[in-house]
Formats: sequence, structure tokens, C-alpha cells
Amino acid sequence: MRLLSKLHVQLFLAIAAGIVLGAVRPAWAVQLKPLGDLFVGLIRVLLGPIIFGTVTVGIGRMSDVKSIGRIGIKALVYFELVSGLALVIGLIVVSIVQPGAAMNIGPLTAAPAAAAHGVLDHLIHPNVLLIVLVSICLGIVLSRVARKQAIIGLLDAFLRVMFRMVRVVMYLAPPAAFGAMAYVIGKYGLGKLLPYAKLLACLYITCLLFILGVLGPIARLSGVSLGRFLGYILDEILIVFGTCSTESVLPQMIGKLEAMGCESSLVGMVLPAGYTFNADGTSIYLTMAAIFIAQATRTPLSWRDELTVLAVLMVTSKGSAGVAGSGLVTLAATLASTSKIPAAGLSLVLGIESLLNQARAVTNVIGNGVATLAIARWEGKLDIKRARHQLEHPIRKGDEEISSVAV
Repeated sequence: MRLLSKLHVQLFLAIAAGIVLGAVRPAWAVQLKPLGDLFVGLIRVLLGPIIFGTVTVGIGRMSDVKSIGRIGIKALVYFELVSGLALVIGLIVVSIVQPGAAMNIGPLTAAPAAAAHGVLDHLIHPNVLLIVLVSICLGIVLSRVARKQAIIGLLDAFLRVMFRMVRVVMYLAPPAAFGAMAYVIGKYGLGKLLPYAKLLACLYITCLLFILGVLGPIARLSGVSLGRFLGYILDEILIVFGTCSTESVLPQMIGKLEAMGCESSLVGMVLPAGYTFNADGTSIYLTMAAIFIAQATRTPLSWRDELTVLAVLMVTSKGSAGVAGSGLVTLAATLASTSKIPAAGLSLVLGIESLLNQARAVTNVIGNGVATLAIARWEGKLDIKRARHQLEHPIRKGDEEISSVAV
């Protein structure tokens, strides 16, 4: 019974039950989609205030404003290099394996209506990038105010309340993961995925190789073991896998990184920014999906065309929200920005978009965690002894203790 009280065990069981129900009773399973949508919606409502408070308080506590710019520049350099490498790796793998070549469906001309609906849905949600920028500006102003402690104290108390609310919402994570997985399997079925199995395998294997081959060495250079770090954030990985939303674990990730010894001001600045600028899994997905559509529609691409696609993706991949479906919107924007790949080809990946979401979302959350550790070590704001001790002997007394560290 004690084992069943652990969140990651509940999530494992919920995901497994969702898969079984989706395969056995698909008509029932597709009705459970609102469970996952409700969870993501609740987190999305809490996300803006938490990002605003965390970034503002973190920067406001800094006495040296110059360090803000230095950390920001280092973070952007890291984000561009690593996410750019993810784009290149995705392009290489999809060009070699060519998962879309066998479809051979010819050119498409009609743009799917679902894409327009997705863009509209994306526009009516808060812009994470704008929230981060406003928070940075306010934090800089507070850092230069003589009597800033009273304002920071109020924001600090506000954050404690928000983190407690997140802890309450986390009780919904297992049923949300159950509903999301049941819907995916019930709607698309295991057998119907065969035509896209090659693309799915390419994405999942490439994301795994990226985590082990790129993020692993970065973690080692930062002084921590990637394997231990993955075990440390296992609950968060499973929540992301079940809900396809990296936003759903942002508060917990902030708390756990601070508990490892990363300075709170740096975590509050770098981690939310990473959600906008450092979507490694999304970068891999976007490259593969765009080239997959070109292969399926028999659209010839020269190496110059592929470099153009990469250049466009370097821009459009930034600003992707951490919620399910945002990658599809970004892909639509990318295809619309190129003159080669037909935008109507977006319909080819609509059917398996939910399955593709899971691999890229998990890669995103791991990549941003490693990025924060790397930049903290680079900046000298990581207590490496505390980090190693926390990874070897993690505190497992509940989310409340982690949340109190986070704020």
C-alpha cells in the first residue's frame, strides 16, 4: 500500500490502464479525453502567475543587475547551440531513414481546416514569452529599488499559495494520464498506427539518442549523473508523458532544481525561458515532420532547400508553448513560411500528433532541466556537493517540502 501512495507508481498504473481500456473499449476510451484536457487547463491557468512571480522574485533579489544580462546571454547561447543541434540531428535521421517515402501520395493542395482552428486556439492563450519579458523588466526595476523587500515579500507569499494550489492539482495527474492515454489508443488504435510506425520509431529513437548522446555529456560536464537526475525527476517525466504537457511540471521542476542547489534567482530566470527558447524535443519533431511531409508528397528538396527549412525552424521553433498541440501550430507556421513543402501536408501528421507529442514533451522537460544545471554550473551558482547528495539521497517527504524550497 505504501508503494501505491507514490505518484510515479500511480502514474505507471494509470497509463497502463489507459492503454488497456483504449485497446479493449475504444468507444468508452475516446470519451475520457476531457480528463487530460482538464488537468492541462488547470495547470495552464496557474502557469502565468507562477512564471511571473518566480522570474520577478528571482531577478528582484539579485543585487548585481549586470549578472542578469550575463546569465541571459549565456542561456541564449546554450539554447541556440543545443536546440540547433537537435534540428540537425532530426534532419539527418529523417533523411537517411525516409519514413515518408513509402506513402507516395503525391502533392496536396487544400489546407486543412483543423490547422486554422489550432492557430486560433493558440492565439487566445497567454504568451509565455511576453510574461517572461515583463517579469524580467519588473525584476530589474525591483533590484534597483531601495525598499524592495516588502514587494518581494508579498510576491513570495503569493508564490507559496500558488505552489500549494499546484500540489492540490497534482492529485488529478493519475486520472488525467489515464484519460489521455485511453483517448489516444481508443481513437487511433494500435493497428492503424502501422503506416506511421517508421516515423514514430524515428522520433522516439532519435529523442532517446539525443538524451543519452547530447544531454548525457552535458550533464557530466555539469558534474551530475544523467541517470540519477532522470530518476530524481521521474514523477515529472511520467506526468509529462501522460499529459503531453511540459507546463504541467514547471513548478515541481523549479522546486527540485532549487533543492539540488541551483540558485533560486538563476532557476527562476533560466527554466521558464527554456520553455520558450530551448524545446529540444520539439526541434527534432519539427524537422522530422516537415521532411516526412515532403517525402510523402514527393516534394523534391535539395540540400539548399533543407538548409532553408532548418533556418526557418530556428525561428519558428522558438516561442512554442509547453502544452500539447503547440508543435502542430508551429509546424503549420513553418510549412506556411516555406515555398517548397505543401502546407496541406499538415493533415498527414494530424492522426498521430498526440503520439508524437509524448516523445518531444519528455525530451523538452529533460533538456530544460539539464540546461538549467549546465548554466548554473557555468555561472558558478550550483552547489555541486548538495546536488550530488540530493540525487543520491532525494528528499521524498511530499511535494509540500519541495514547494517550500521553490519559493
